[in-house]
Amino acid sequence: MASSANLWVLLGLGFAGILLMTKKLKKVIKEDFGAFVQRLQLLPPPQPPPPKAPHPLTGLNFAVSDVFDIDGYVTGFGHPEWTRTHEAASRTSPIVSALVEGGATCVGKTVVDEMAYGISGENGHFGTPTNPAAPSCVPGGSSSGSAVAVAADFADFSLGVDTVGGIRVPSAFCGILGFRSSHGSVANAGFVPVSTSLDTIGWFAKDPNVLRRVGHLLLQVPFAVHRTPRQMILADDCFQLLKVPTDRISQVVIKATEKLYGRQILKHEKLEEYFNAKVPCLNTFNGSKSNGGSKYSFLRTLADVTLFLKRHEFGSTHEAWMDTTKPTLDPLILTIFGDGPEQADAEIENCKLIRDEMRSAVNSLLKDDGILVIPTISGPPPKLGAKELQSWEYQIEASTLLSIASMSGCCQVKSLFFK
Repeated sequence: MASSANLWVLLGLGFAGILLMTKKLKKVIKEDFGAFVQRLQLLPPPQPPPPKAPHPLTGLNFAVSDVFDIDGYVTGFGHPEWTRTHEAASRTSPIVSALVEGGATCVGKTVVDEMAYGISGENGHFGTPTNPAAPSCVPGGSSSGSAVAVAADFADFSLGVDTVGGIRVPSAFCGILGFRSSHGSVANAGFVPVSTSLDTIGWFAKDPNVLRRVGHLLLQVPFAVHRTPRQMILADDCFQLLKVPTDRISQVVIKATEKLYGRQILKHEKLEEYFNAKVPCLNTFNGSKSNGGSKYSFLRTLADVTLFLKRHEFGSTHEAWMDTTKPTLDPLILTIFGDGPEQADAEIENCKLIRDEMRSAVNSLLKDDGILVIPTISGPPPKLGAKELQSWEYQIEASTLLSIASMSGCCQVKSLFFK
């Protein structure tokens, strides 16, 4: 799946699939695993008569995160006050329409984190969807319901938005495939934005063939002969951030690559050193005030920049609504907007320069047919209600790996290499 010019792919390895089901669950599991906020049905058009080919997504059904507009329904954005203060959509998102016109049936809207801002998948208003892979753990967000709908077999695929992990985190935690498209490769239209320069459309599936079929339709690329990547770059220092044995995971990648493509295309890289040389603007960023002003590593500082930019753009879009409506907000959002660092104009402009330099750096590293292999997130999903989920430290730690694709604008697929 390609961006408009280059195939810049970040291949993320997930942890879901190695988790064991607990014997006794305190949580009552709903019939639909709590994935849906609203059931509905959008039917595809009739099949064209032979000899024309059938619609490409015929026979598939899908769900959409409740950030996408559907004609006649209020887009909830993960908060009942948003629903109360907004009218029903007057048109369906062109992305949803394209999937329906392509032959798929839309079966409902799914739960998102409050205002689609978090990455845990917890929602105090609509309930937290149950993670089918690990019911005592969070499903990951922001597109939690969409991931759970696929993982629990209520949909063949589902649609969501990835800002800083909104697709990648729940796909990793729920043990399914997730694809975050390159920024701008699918039109950002017909959904409620979180951070306009970081938001990208993404989708979930269990079957890689389904993931590919959806991608061909939404990315508007023709079916073509499979291309062998020019190089697969293993980011050694990123794997050192994992909370599980790194040798086991990296060996799986190495063996799979050698089996498919041969040993000669696999290369090793330390992203810390590479980006430090290629992204000089990051050294002038002053947004990080944590740990008494101690110096962060490059990737950790990049995460701080990413969340800083996300906060600024989210506030620019939604702070007026929050000030007017005064809704009850998740403690995480209150913390970010109540105690977050001041956002000087110079720092915002520097964030944008860092984003541009990151895109150039990744383009230079991967060129036309390179694949960068990194972990999706550093560890397995936390337990439901874990205090760490509300901490700024957890947000930074989780975003250390997620920010690479978010700030470079790359596509990233979360794949399963082990069970």
